[in-house]
Amino acid sequence: MAAAGGCCGALYSFLFEYDTPRIVLIKSRKVGLMNRLVQLAILAYVIGWVFVWEKGYQETDSVVSSVTTKVKGLAVTNTSRLGLRVWDVADYVIPPQGENAVFIMTNLIITLNQTQGYCAEFPDKTTLCSSDRNCTAGFISTHSNGVQTGRCVRYRKQNKTCEIFGWCPVENDETVPRPAFLQGAENFTLLVKNNIWYPKFKFTKRNILPTINKTYLQSCKYDPKTDPFCPIFRLRDMVDAAGQDFQEMAVEGGVMGLQINWDCDLDRPASHCVPKYSFRRIDNKDSSHTVSPGYNFRFAKYYQTAEGVETRTLIKAYGIRFDIMVFGKAGKFDIIPTMINIGSGLALFGVATVLCDIIVLYFMKKKYYYREKKYKYVEDYELGANETYGSQAECCGVR
Repeated sequence: MAAAGGCCGALYSFLFEYDTPRIVLIKSRKVGLMNRLVQLAILAYVIGWVFVWEKGYQETDSVVSSVTTKVKGLAVTNTSRLGLRVWDVADYVIPPQGENAVFIMTNLIITLNQTQGYCAEFPDKTTLCSSDRNCTAGFISTHSNGVQTGRCVRYRKQNKTCEIFGWCPVENDETVPRPAFLQGAENFTLLVKNNIWYPKFKFTKRNILPTINKTYLQSCKYDPKTDPFCPIFRLRDMVDAAGQDFQEMAVEGGVMGLQINWDCDLDRPASHCVPKYSFRRIDNKDSSHTVSPGYNFRFAKYYQTAEGVETRTLIKAYGIRFDIMVFGKAGKFDIIPTMINIGSGLALFGVATVLCDIIVLYFMKKKYYYREKKYKYVEDYELGANETYGSQAECCGVR
């Protein structure tokens, strides 16, 4: 019954009682100083953070971007297998054009003059055999170089493996060449052409700035101090900037990120909207996790002999893939976000009043005295025709 009565009383109060603010002037140095300090902090936040740092008076837009690349450079190798050979862009850039990325081959395992035929499979725990009974005709595994014929044959005078029908001779990729085959790749250069667009503001620009002429572009190399806007990057410089060693990375390959940041304040002249470049290695290089490191893939070049026999050269390419990532945000003055942030800032000033009320009414020594002055309870009296109360009685001389 008591619980029911309490619920009814609470419901009655909710429906038939009305709260209205009452202004009480408290002459207290502590409370007054605290109130001004909180208001000052809010004012500093609104002006310093919202408007100056975050530019809350601006409308913003995200960047739309396109990227094209061009690699230049030559490498020379002289090996017993391939002899003296020059490697140009058509040899080491695979594919010739990518989407916001370019792969540059720095190391390779090459298998020459493969033809379709019968040969011994590369030896591993699933292909080693001692007799034909260990081989299954028609068997194919995910790591097979061909289809097993069911025969056990000798592999290079050392082991016996199951014979296959496929591209022969099979590839031997057990050992990765060290140092990297194309050590001279560190001096290759990468030209990055980046066009950006902010559709909301109809603003376009590219990273080859109007101040860059043809003569400068032919000779410059990016340097964060002397040439921060040159769009031509030396491969080794990019890897070094990411805190990596180029020759070590070139052995097994990896993935590098070239980040272009376009943060533009369009309230300023367009010449101040310029790109900022940064570099980092994206693939995980962890000495404690060495399974399948780096970046590699296979491709083949096909030929036909004078006798009409199809042959191919199989290349397992190791290299560095450069991913070009473009970020950016532009801002320009607009009255709507300005008014919204001003209104939000004014609303925050109410926090100072709430905080001071909490301290005065619950933590100060005279809290009960302040509560008595803060809150006043007025009963609901039906006024008669000649009855007056409060200031109305005093102003009219009623006693």
